[in-house]
Amino acid sequence: MTVLYKLETFEGPLDLLLHLIDKAEISIQDIPIMEITDQYMEYLRTMQELELEVTSEFLVMAATLLSIKSKLLLPKPPIIDFDDFDFYDDELDPREELVQRLIEYRKYKGIAQHLHEREWERSLIYSKEPEDLTTWMPTSSENPLEGLHIADLVAAFQKALRKVVKRNSYSRIHRDEISMKDRIRDVIAAMRGGQGNKMLFSKLLHEEMARHEIVVTFLAILELMKMKQIVCYQEHLFDDIVMEWRGEELHGISDIEINY
Repeated sequence: MTVLYKLETFEGPLDLLLHLIDKAEISIQDIPIMEITDQYMEYLRTMQELELEVTSEFLVMAATLLSIKSKLLLPKPPIIDFDDFDFYDDELDPREELVQRLIEYRKYKGIAQHLHEREWERSLIYSKEPEDLTTWMPTSSENPLEGLHIADLVAAFQKALRKVVKRNSYSRIHRDEISMKDRIRDVIAAMRGGQGNKMLFSKLLHEEMARHEIVVTFLAILELMKMKQIVCYQEHLFDDIVMEWRGEELHGISDIEINY
């Protein structure tokens, strides 16, 4: 018949003593030292039979238990009757120091168990590095009237009223007709007075010219380009337009081509 031994792992001799006390369901304040000592020595013999390493701490505790056991086996001193008072040899219980060590060890073991449970609970929680969430924060729109005074509003209202008055007013438009033929002739005459048959477009304009006169001047230049009498170009981007005469004779333009 094969006998199997299953030994638990203990952190030290006090841990083994607490295990034996809890297993026997006895009070730590009243330890049956003889029974506990026998169980403790049996555990050490089992470890030696299984060739397990027995540290010096376990051996020191075994010696302490045997010392306490021997002290409890010794007879107590006799009772001395002194002036009608019962007097005993006030010797401390040899188990007292061991009991205090076990109480302290149990307290710290409970704290360690509680911290281990908290560590396990915390290990189930996963976190991430903090991020900048300001981009998702709601932005408050600026007040368009911030910094304005009541006088500014009154001025804006008066300006709007003036625009309404102008909008309701009427004006008569006079049509000033400019002959395209005459404007072409003016352009040709201006280019004749230029140097090297070249002229800048800005030279044809002046501040007193109305908008329709500028438009007719531009159309006259386009008509001359269409008839291949002049060539327009720019030296650089946004430079003034250079007009260059390419026609052989200035009087070669017939009245029929420019009769509008």
